[in-house]
Amino acid sequence: MLICIFGIVALILWNTNILFQILKKEERIKMELWATAQQELIKNSDLSRDYGVLTFEVIQKTRKTPMISVNALGYIKDFKNISWDWNQNSDSLKLYALLNQLKQENDPIPIKYKDIVNQTLYYGDSRLLKKLQYYPLALLLIIALFGGVLFFFFKTSRASEQNRLWAGMAKETAHQIGTPLSSLMGWITLLKEQNIAPASVEEMEKDVERLSVITERFSKVGSLPELQENDLVKATEEALLYLKKRSSQLIEWNWKLPQKEILIPMNLPLYGWTLENLIKNGIDAMKGQGKLTLELLEFEKKVLIRVSDSGSGISSKNIKRIFSPGFTTKQRGWGLGLSLVRRIIVDYHKGSIEVLKTKLEKGTSFQITLKKST
Repeated sequence: MLICIFGIVALILWNTNILFQILKKEERIKMELWATAQQELIKNSDLSRDYGVLTFEVIQKTRKTPMISVNALGYIKDFKNISWDWNQNSDSLKLYALLNQLKQENDPIPIKYKDIVNQTLYYGDSRLLKKLQYYPLALLLIIALFGGVLFFFFKTSRASEQNRLWAGMAKETAHQIGTPLSSLMGWITLLKEQNIAPASVEEMEKDVERLSVITERFSKVGSLPELQENDLVKATEEALLYLKKRSSQLIEWNWKLPQKEILIPMNLPLYGWTLENLIKNGIDAMKGQGKLTLELLEFEKKVLIRVSDSGSGISSKNIKRIFSPGFTTKQRGWGLGLSLVRRIIVDYHKGSIEVLKTKLEKGTSFQITLKKST
């Protein structure tokens, strides 16, 4: 279908060009007739009345084409179909500027008769020709806009299809995890009743709860999550404590949190997922050994969460790409972590996330901005 559309457009442009050339040739013939009529008037000052009327009619037929005649020295002697008046003391520079423009549009026509007259006629394209000249450009612009709309529609429909695919996979993953998770919860209950290794069972219970949270995260992919008033400080601290216990002992953890509640509209599972992705990326960048810092800063209308690591840093060419789906510098991984982080913060929580600073072999700092409750 697109081939047919472009074929039709090409045919229209071709026919338009032919029509333009025909009309341009006809205007040239009219101008040459006008120049010939001028010569005849000069030759035959005693023309018969009928011949004079015929010559006048030829001259009148050019009333739509702008024209300027100049003498041998290049001074303007006469002009027609141009809005300019000698008697109003108008700026002649404008008239000569128009003359230069006419010189660029068409080849001049000489008007000569012995030693009496030696003039040159310059003429421009009529309004009809100029409109026809710009018609192909307008048509190409329309086609470009049409192509842009088609491309945007194709891109958005493809992105929508990919989103539906990922949402379906996520929900199916949540469904598949649900069955063994229920079984694990049953076994933990049985172990607690028999009082077997209470400390280990307690940690197992935390892991099962974590799996429940992960299952909830996947089940909400593709749907708009509900935001509720929650304490950001408590949610951040719980996520840090959980991740610290399950990370390398070679990681030095430092966090600075306010000693009070900060209530903001948020989704707890998704916020925890955001911190988990940022922290795990930092740990990977440090190869399991280094310093991890989290700082929470409160302002009047917003809260900043800064997550920093002492890892390998991000190259300047990758900074703008790290939040794109599928982009990763790891040998293993799908490149979805930071794209999900951006979606959770920007799309769901109406906040922002950025690379605050980074330096190769020195580390990276991410900054999340969330709005406080009004």
